[in-house]
Amino acid sequence: MKRKTLALAIIAVGLIVAATSAAFNIYPEQWFGKETVASNVVGLVVQPASAPSPPAASPVSGGAAPNFRAIVQQAGPAVVGVTVEGKHKIGPDEFSLDLNDPFFQFFRGLPGFQGRLPGPGRGDGVPFRSQGSGFIISGDGLVLTNAHVVREAKEVTVKLSDRREFRAKVLGADAATDIAVLRIDAKNLPVVRLGDAQQLQVGDPVLAIGSPFGFEQTATQGIVSAKGRSLPGDTAVPFIQTDAAVNPGNSGGPLFDGSGAVVGINAQIYSQSGGYQGLSFAIPINVALKVKDQIVSSGHASHARLGVTVQDLDQALAESFGLGRPEGALIANVAPDSAASRAGLVPGDVITEVNGEPVVRAGDLSSRISLAVPGEKVRLKVWRNQGAQEITATLGRAEDEAVARTKPDTESKPGQLGLALRPLARDEQDRAHVQGGLLVEGVAGSAARAGLMPGDVLLAINGVSLKSVEQVQGVMSKKPKRVALLILRGDYRIFVPVELG
Repeated sequence: MKRKTLALAIIAVGLIVAATSAAFNIYPEQWFGKETVASNVVGLVVQPASAPSPPAASPVSGGAAPNFRAIVQQAGPAVVGVTVEGKHKIGPDEFSLDLNDPFFQFFRGLPGFQGRLPGPGRGDGVPFRSQGSGFIISGDGLVLTNAHVVREAKEVTVKLSDRREFRAKVLGADAATDIAVLRIDAKNLPVVRLGDAQQLQVGDPVLAIGSPFGFEQTATQGIVSAKGRSLPGDTAVPFIQTDAAVNPGNSGGPLFDGSGAVVGINAQIYSQSGGYQGLSFAIPINVALKVKDQIVSSGHASHARLGVTVQDLDQALAESFGLGRPEGALIANVAPDSAASRAGLVPGDVITEVNGEPVVRAGDLSSRISLAVPGEKVRLKVWRNQGAQEITATLGRAEDEAVARTKPDTESKPGQLGLALRPLARDEQDRAHVQGGLLVEGVAGSAARAGLMPGDVLLAINGVSLKSVEQVQGVMSKKPKRVALLILRGDYRIFVPVELG
C-alpha cells in the first residue's frame, strides 16, 4: 500500500500481512501478521432496498470452471482501495537514519530499517502513508477491511472503482481477528454478495480482488489449499489457506468462491522474500461478520476466555494418556480464577469436543472459544484418567491477550528417563507460584533427547501431580514405554512426551 505506488520488498522469513507502506516508510510491524456473538448462526447483512445484491455468477458444477470474468464484472465495483495516513511511533530500539544521511540509500531496503523524515522529533512519530483493500457490504457505506490496514491511522480514504473518493470513519478495529469496519458517507453503493466459508472444501476455486503494490482492481485466482489453519499469534482465526496470488496491498480485500460470493478477507502471506510464494491466508467471512456485528452495535468486539494453555498431541503423548488417536487440545496450564479452573479442568485433561464439535488440534479450541460470547456456557468433552467425561464451563472475558496460546511440542526420542531431581523448597515454590514440583538438576538419556534442561521444574508425570521423587520412581517401576512430563520452564508450562527404552 504505497505512496508513488513504489513498493519496497522486505526480505524476511515469516507471516506477512498483505499491506504496503509509503515510500521510505516501511514498518515491519505492518507487514508481519498478524469473535463473538450470542448465536452460532452466521450473521447476514441485510442490504437496503436501494442497493440490491448483485446477481450470482453461474454456479460451478460437474467440474466446470467458474466464470471469473462474470465475478469480476459483478463484484469488482464493490471492491475498494483504502489509503491510510498517520504517524508511526519509533520505539527506543528501532534503528533510523535521516533522509539526508549518506547511508540511507544503503540501509533503506533492509528488514527493520526505519527511514526518519526530517522535521519532527522521534517522540512525534514518523509520518507514513500506506494502502490496503476493502469491500462494501451495505449500500449505505459499510466497508470491511483488516485491522492492521488502519492501525495508527489519522486519516482513512476509501477509493471506489469509479475513482470517487470518500473520507472514512473507523467504526472499530479488532486486533484479535484483524477485522476493521469503516463507514463512508454515501448511498446506493454497489455491494458484494456474502457467502458461507463453512461450505468451502479443499480444491474449490477462489478469486481474490485487491490493490497489490497499489495496482487497483487486480484479480488473481487459485484454489482452497487447506482450511482451519492456526497460525502463530493468530489463535482466534481458523484461516483459509489458498494459492491465489496475494501481495502487499491485498490486505482487506475479498476472497470469492466460484459462485461469486465473498467467503474470506485476504490478510496474510507466508514469504521468504516479502512477496507471494504460493501461501495466502484469508479470514473466513463468518468470523468477520460476527465481529462486524459487535463493532457496529458497540464500537468494539468482545472475546471469550477459557483460561487454559493448550498444545497439540503427537502419537507419543496420545498413547501416554490412553488415546487411540493424537487428536484434541492438551491442557498444559490452567489460569487461577479462570473459567477453566472454576469448571474443574486440570493440566493433563484433553479437550476433544466443544458443544458437540470435534477438536482435532489445539487451534480448534482456541478459535471456537474466541467465537463465543463472554458469559456463554460451553459443553466440553474431556478425556481424563483413561476415560471421557463432559464438563460445562461458563466463559470469561478475554483482555488484549490471546484466548488460548498454543505451545509447540517437544521432540521425543528413545532412551532412559535420566533425570536428577529434588523437591522444590517452600520459597522456590512461592517464586514459581506452584505447589509441589521437582527441580531438574541433571539431564541425560531420553529426557535430554526430549529437550528437558537443568532448571526445568517437573510438575507432573502421566497426569499425576508431583511432590516427591518417590512418586516418579513409582511410575517408572511399572516400566512404561513412554511417559508424559508436565514441565514448568520460566513462565510457561508444556507437556513433553518421553520415549523409554
